[in-house]
Amino acid sequence: MIFRRTILKQDLAIKLYPQSSNINAAMQLLRKEIKLSPELNNRLELLTRNKRAHYYTHKELEVILEHFCISQEEFELL
Repeated sequence: MIFRRTILKQDLAIKLYPQSSNINAAMQLLRKEIKLSPELNNRLELLTRNKRAHYYTHKELEVILEHFCISQEEFELL
């Protein structure tokens, strides 16, 4: 997969957790998933330069979608 752009963390959270009542709830679910998955957490730590950034880089997005077993085509349909 090759993504050519960054994505806001909150936009990704809403796409992955559309059933959430609001953005904060979706963000909490995404952070919890990352925290509870040691492999995902480690891979993101290796790629992340700024943990406080409000966006994921295309490489971080690729790792997250791979963890959720979502292809680029499926992601674009979300």
